[in-house]
Amino acid sequence: MTAAEPPRRTPELVVPAIAPTGRLVALSALHLVDARTGAPPRLPTSVRVARRGGELLVRFDGRDTGVVATRTRRDDALWTEDVFEIFLAPPDSGAVYYEFEVNPLGALFDARVESSEGRRESMRVDVGWGCPGFRARVTRRPDLWSARIAIPLAPLGGDPSGVWRANFYRIDRGAPGSGGDEYSAWSPTLVDPPDFHRPDRFGVLRFA
Repeated sequence: MTAAEPPRRTPELVVPAIAPTGRLVALSALHLVDARTGAPPRLPTSVRVARRGGELLVRFDGRDTGVVATRTRRDDALWTEDVFEIFLAPPDSGAVYYEFEVNPLGALFDARVESSEGRRESMRVDVGWGCPGFRARVTRRPDLWSARIAIPLAPLGGDPSGVWRANFYRIDRGAPGSGGDEYSAWSPTLVDPPDFHRPDRFGVLRFA
């Protein structure tokens, strides 16, 4: 690592349990950084995370200057447009992790990823896998879009104990006059061109 490179710190988050009437917006927020450099992004994105029963709850709030979204079908290629993403690996899952996405139109994507070498070139993505109960609610304003996501943990083969690995991402595709595409992450992958499929860069989740 050269002096100019950002430190390869592994972020950690203690995930609180909230009551049925608890609100994610009341929790402290994580703030995504540029996935390539770790610097502050052009478009800020906050993320709030909690557990309610056997579900992981995640709220994204992202500033935007122009939504780019046309896809409406389940498991479509949402990453080609604006999207929020969660990659999640249960304890002792080995080379397996799970990918969840939602776009500004409320379309969902979920998949099981097997990556024995931790590299995009050799990973296998099972888009036919589905997570029962995975859902999201999207709201949009002229300068902001938000998503509240629920992911049941049992279908992932895990329970709220032990150490989970995860990363939270955003892709913003360049609307006219926006300055081009932007890739943001909780734990920056620090590669260019951007690549979110880097499980070695996942952060740590510990459930309270």
